[in-house]
Amino acid sequence: MNFKNKISHTTNIRVRYGETDQMGVVYYGNYAQYFEVGRVEWLRKLGFSYKNMEQTGVMLPVVSLNANYKKSAFYDDVITIKTTLSKVPTASIHFDYEITNEKDEILTTGSTVLVFIDMMTKKPIKCPQSILDKLQN
Repeated sequence: MNFKNKISHTTNIRVRYGETDQMGVVYYGNYAQYFEVGRVEWLRKLGFSYKNMEQTGVMLPVVSLNANYKKSAFYDDVITIKTTLSKVPTASIHFDYEITNEKDEILTTGSTVLVFIDMMTKKPIKCPQSILDKLQN
């Protein structure tokens, strides 16, 4: 499979009050959820959803998460989550993330690795061909 261009998607969300501490700063653990929002929307843009994959017997759990915090996000900020597929999926799929604020300042960078799992056997499987086909187009 030819994979010259990395496929990216951006998603904007507004920081909710419940995602912050008493100082109005986003709690660090919420960035994993922001990564998930970006990843879900990246898949949706490609024409897939977790729901559809699970209906076909495939689940996609996170097996690795990395986050690097540069600056704080605050209550009511609009942040942009840029999600990029970093390499051709095999039995796993790798995403890179960059979260920026409205001033285009980098707040957080990170990455996740997820593994395609057969829901019946609970064992890793190859990336579904339907996803690979979409990536080629």
